[in-house]
Amino acid sequence: MMFAFDLLLALALLLSGLRTLTTPRLDRGIVLFIAFGLLLALAWARLSGPDIGLAEAAIGAGLAGALLLDAYGVLQRSKDLHSKGLPSSA
Repeated sequence: MMFAFDLLLALALLLSGLRTLTTPRLDRGIVLFIAFGLLLALAWARLSGPDIGLAEAAIGAGLAGALLLDAYGVLQRSKDLHSKGLPSSA
C-alpha cells in the first residue's frame, strides 16, 4: 500500500514539475510551483527527512510562493497603470 502511495507521489512530482515549467500563464505557473513545493515537502517527509520537509514547505512553497505572488501582483498593477497611460510608481 505504501509503495503505491510513493509511486503516486513520484508521478505527481514529475507531472507537476513538468506542468510548472511548460504552462503558458505566469499566474498558473506560480500556483503550480507552490503545489510542487508542497508535494516535495511530503516526499522529504516520506524519505525520513521531516526537518528538510518542513524547511521546504516553509521556505520553498510558503515564503518563495508568497514573494512570487506579490511580484506578480506588482507586475499586473504596473501593466494596468501603463495601459491607462498613468505613470507607475517604483
